[in-house]
Amino acid sequence: MNTKTKIKLFMSGLLVSSAILTSQAHAHFQMIIPSDDMVQQDENRTLELDVRFWHPYEGHGMNMVKPVQFGVMVDGKKTSLLDSLKPVKNKDVNGKMLDSFKVNYTLKKPGDHIFYIEPQPYWEPAEDKFIVHYTKVVVNGFGLEEGWDEAVGLKTEIVPLTRPYGLYTGDVFQGMVMLNGKPAPGTEVEVEYYNLDHKLKPVADPIITQRVKADPNGVFTFAMPKAGWWGFAALNEDEKKIKHDGEEKPIEIGALIWVETHDMK
Repeated sequence: MNTKTKIKLFMSGLLVSSAILTSQAHAHFQMIIPSDDMVQQDENRTLELDVRFWHPYEGHGMNMVKPVQFGVMVDGKKTSLLDSLKPVKNKDVNGKMLDSFKVNYTLKKPGDHIFYIEPQPYWEPAEDKFIVHYTKVVVNGFGLEEGWDEAVGLKTEIVPLTRPYGLYTGDVFQGMVMLNGKPAPGTEVEVEYYNLDHKLKPVADPIITQRVKADPNGVFTFAMPKAGWWGFAALNEDEKKIKHDGEEKPIEIGALIWVETHDMK
């Protein structure tokens, strides 16, 4: 092997490594961000929910299409909110206007409201696979703390073991990763902070997406060091595939949940 060939192979290796690192740094997160995580009796009872497909720390985004399902579960009863979704444009950190959704929802009764979404499969050419992130967020209604630990019945989901609202900065969050109704041991969970104002600047790529693994019971633990919204994405591969350009491609299925932390005052 001559020197020129060695250099070409070395440079090719660098390019591949760079692509892998870029792919890891840019973690995808389906987002459902409500205007409040705890609605009190004397507060505005109408929530505005921001629904987007985003890289929450870095501020890059992807276009969304109308999801397969979007709804809310209260007292164990699910109600579809799919027709309430309003298409909007959100500007990402690069100034791109991207397709997203918003919905207004008025709380009518006390108790925990679990908002959930199943998006359409998203083709990601950089990773040569489709992505489907089944996502939830829990909003407490009028102080009645009932329902937050219930499963919605999604193909994969995170069932919280820590109450997912009323959390202080620095609190620990625990959740159980469920896949097809059973705990999913050893699942890798990506964690990102919603860097809404883009003020945080990572010192290295691993800072952007934190990673933990679920234990043999499918349980993971993470302490949140800053006030704001935190996303947890437990990733597995679906048993089925989808054809793209005539070839069967894998589907990354993610169980996501969003929780908010508050500074003590």
